[in-house]
Amino acid sequence: MRKNLRTTTAFLATGALALGLSACGGSESDSAGGDKDGPLTVAASPTPHAVILDYVKKNLAKDAGLDLDVKEFTDYVLPNTATEDGSVDANFFQHQPYLDDFQKKNGTHLKSLVPVHLEPLGLYSNKIKSADDLKKGATVALPNDTTNEARALQLLADEGIIELKKGAGESATPKDIAKNPKDLQFKELEAAQVPRSLDDVDAAIVNGNYAVEADLSLKDDSLLLEKAEGNPYANLLVVKEGEENDPRVKKLAKLLNSPEVKKFIEDKFGDSVLPAF
Repeated sequence: MRKNLRTTTAFLATGALALGLSACGGSESDSAGGDKDGPLTVAASPTPHAVILDYVKKNLAKDAGLDLDVKEFTDYVLPNTATEDGSVDANFFQHQPYLDDFQKKNGTHLKSLVPVHLEPLGLYSNKIKSADDLKKGATVALPNDTTNEARALQLLADEGIIELKKGAGESATPKDIAKNPKDLQFKELEAAQVPRSLDDVDAAIVNGNYAVEADLSLKDDSLLLEKAEGNPYANLLVVKEGEENDPRVKKLAKLLNSPEVKKFIEDKFGDSVLPAF
């Protein structure tokens, strides 16, 4: 974790430098995206995103003529800002609803390319054995970013535990709960912190990648689990608009949707991470 935090801090500083260069009239060649002959630098969440990219780097990239540099980030903001300002060439950590919401709020110019995998979001607990065991007034932790919080609430609504107001959609918050018969209390936390809250709350809805990181089995430990079929939350390779035709990006997109990567995901993560291609 300390290594990841150092990487994040270093890239925060790099991002600030890149923004400074831009403000002073720095050219596109000043950024990571300016040198199409250099390595392709990709920002990624540690698990499973960086794990998948490391597999590509070690097993597929050389034969494809791709020099790949993977940088790990532990949050859901810096990968997008670093891609926007050119500190990295691409990122791999998010789904389309999150990207759409981020763009609307931050005015970035990013574009998704290919879906790679789905990490089903689930309800976990160290205190109860079934969602039916949630007592009146129980506390449930939720990821606090807009789309994943709405996604978490929808999971509870799909199971009849709560009812959301009509039209709440992908920006639902606890304020959009129409019926809450168990009077559940919600603790909103940064997504990475949610699994660490399991000893302090009655249950928590954890993003799939953070569940894997916390050694939670989606199949064996979850009390409720998102359905994969028709799920819009596949994780994507993302670049800045205008970089879609970078030959290095095209090579990575093709490799991430290859039979080899599909087999790796299935063998490495089982039911915890599902190929989305």
